[in-house]
Amino acid sequence: MSSQLLEQITAAVVEGDPDATVAGTREALAAGVEPLRIINEGLVPGMRTVGDKYSSGEYFLPNLIVSAAGMKQAMALLEPELKARRETVKSAGTVVIGTVRGDIHEIGKSLVATMLSANGFEVHDLGVDVSAERFVDTVRETGAGLVGLSALLTTTMMGQKKVIEELERAGLRGGVKVMVGGAPVSQAFADTIGADGYAQDAVAAVELATRLASRR
Repeated sequence: MSSQLLEQITAAVVEGDPDATVAGTREALAAGVEPLRIINEGLVPGMRTVGDKYSSGEYFLPNLIVSAAGMKQAMALLEPELKARRETVKSAGTVVIGTVRGDIHEIGKSLVATMLSANGFEVHDLGVDVSAERFVDTVRETGAGLVGLSALLTTTMMGQKKVIEELERAGLRGGVKVMVGGAPVSQAFADTIGADGYAQDAVAAVELATRLASRR
């Protein structure tokens, strides 16, 4: 019975049905399925399948966004249950992510944050229009080993460089891997500002974060 419920959750995520994803999560909890099992055997396999379909060209950005929304809603339902049981999801690493100062674009950054969470990362999403100082303060507070910097405007791209400079000034750069992304950003630009990597989309960001985390 529990395996069937988990398969239904996976299918709901893959099909991009947030209501069914949340309903399946509620049903699994009511049936006594452990929250960690719902995550590891229901939600995560679904998001990985969605990521694979996106990479192969079968799915597109709207598919990713809808499936990620369902995952996020289900995780919000599961988090209180995890805390009540004092259980924690095994972390692949800690990431501080945000859109840099002067830029208020949200969707791409939030999608990356959700995909990272779905793949086992502890994510601290600072939102949009984030100052370099706040990135530094959050890295210091959380001990994060990864920083994700988004910029969707050419006029804010240098904000990514400023964060790297502030990390260096604070003496934290050696312990942090910085990845950058956004429509105007490229690998060449990432190399120019001294970032550790560039990802063109959310799926690539997960792959990059996994590689960078393994090098720490």
